[in-house]
Amino acid sequence: MLSLTQNHFEFFQLPERFGLDAHALAHAYRSIQAQVHPDRFASADYAQKCIATQWATRVNEVYQTLKSPLRRATYLLHLRGIEVGAENNTVMEPTFLIHQIEWREKIEHAAAASNNNALQTLLYELRNEESERLVWLGEFLDSDANQLAAELVRQLMFIERVIYEIDIQIEKIELVQSQLPNT
Repeated sequence: MLSLTQNHFEFFQLPERFGLDAHALAHAYRSIQAQVHPDRFASADYAQKCIATQWATRVNEVYQTLKSPLRRATYLLHLRGIEVGAENNTVMEPTFLIHQIEWREKIEHAAAASNNNALQTLLYELRNEESERLVWLGEFLDSDANQLAAELVRQLMFIERVIYEIDIQIEKIELVQSQLPNT
């Protein structure tokens, strides 16, 4: 029996761990969504429609959290009593802080020079960095090294922001280039 108060893993009847079977997650999502989707209650009374909408919203929220490795890790840490607190806790290892500065400088220089290739190269480097850290994150969470996992989550949040910034700069360069007359 489903309950709106179940934790996300219980809600989808999945093991409470970082490594999830993506197909099992998608199957659980589709199965529950098929039961509670508001379209199934189109001819129901107002109260039933509201309940169906609430359930469908909950199913979507749970799915989006578990589908995203970073959100899933943050949620797992929350269940373990560890709040990542990325907004308030910006303490990171010195090596990572140096990387942050270097990445920001590269973005700044590449954007100023409209160097799309340099931005693409940095984007590739950061995506590799992100992939590597996600592997470590899974290992830390699976071995209950929660504080190390929380540190990695904060790093990954920063990397996500930098990737987003690079994407914006690439879009700006491409927009400017698309508006240039063809010669």
